[in-house]
Amino acid sequence: MKRRNFLSFSALGILGYSAMRSQDSIPVLDSADINNNLYPALAKSGELGATGSEIGRIIPAPLKRGSKIAITAPASPTSMYEIRHAIKTFKGLGCEVVVGKTISEIDRSYRYFSGSEETRVNEFMEFVERDDIDCILCGRGGYGIMRIIDELDYEKIKANPKIIMGFSDITVLLNSVFNKTGLISYHGPVASSTFNRFTLDSMKKVLFREAEVGNYKLNTNKAIVVNGGKAEGKLVGGNLRMIASTLGTPYEIDTRDSILFIEEISEPSYKIDRMLTQLKLSGKLDECKGFMFGYFKDLNKRRPFHPNSSFTIMEVIEQIIKPYNKPTMVNMPFGHVKDKMTLPIGLLASLDSDKKQFELLEEPVLFVG
Repeated sequence: MKRRNFLSFSALGILGYSAMRSQDSIPVLDSADINNNLYPALAKSGELGATGSEIGRIIPAPLKRGSKIAITAPASPTSMYEIRHAIKTFKGLGCEVVVGKTISEIDRSYRYFSGSEETRVNEFMEFVERDDIDCILCGRGGYGIMRIIDELDYEKIKANPKIIMGFSDITVLLNSVFNKTGLISYHGPVASSTFNRFTLDSMKKVLFREAEVGNYKLNTNKAIVVNGGKAEGKLVGGNLRMIASTLGTPYEIDTRDSILFIEEISEPSYKIDRMLTQLKLSGKLDECKGFMFGYFKDLNKRRPFHPNSSFTIMEVIEQIIKPYNKPTMVNMPFGHVKDKMTLPIGLLASLDSDKKQFELLEEPVLFVG
């Protein structure tokens, strides 16, 4: 079976991983070892559990020259023209590219979906099960994952661990995959994104490995500090609308002991207020160790709101998030911006607001020498 060795951590292993960084101390296990030996109760029951941290994490193998990238549109439609830069980028990195029929043979009769629910599910699961596919890159976000999220086969996703990447509407897919299977997923560019130097450099540092290279770190003077301090926790998050939309469902985000990252685009401050308040009332913000917000175009703009002027988005963040007194930064490069970090959901990360620094505390992909 091609490149199917992977590493899984129990909840206790997550806490202790930083102390056992050397390759010699980390066992390389196959799926049978993990399912039958480390998690016998899970293997017996077939239940996926509540969160990835409870059932053990799976870190997929890295990309390298010769890796095969599958591009599919599980949500809204895109086109061959819109993904041309992604195809050129990955081929330039020495990868092969396979484009799904949800893009190459798009049926416009499905309006804001790339195809029927059955078509989108079947194509995604086909790429999951294909042993020659190393990475599934979502074509674009838009809307549509909520309509198929309960039709995906999480047991098969767990049994065929590989890189799954996207952002925006894909937020639901990424967090659900981690929660249901323990597989680390990647909040990063979609195929219709602009792969500029920053985005490409971040993606390469996180996903591509010919050897172990250490942890990913970003310092940015553009960050705005809301609360100082340093926090460590598992990295979860994505688009605010999608995070809020899943609350109360089996696919809601798990924020326990997390660094929660949030991005949004074109939403007025009162809607940001409503969604952050929803997270607050649900208890999700209490469970976080720290907060990281993306870039907001109108961060300090007062849009008219009847009968008086609006609060700014920054003021809303200060009103709702600042009282938690947990490390918080705003204006970080991820989400609906040209400069995108690739963020591994479920991986341990550190947020140091005093230094305006973000760091992954573990290797974002598993290098097997």
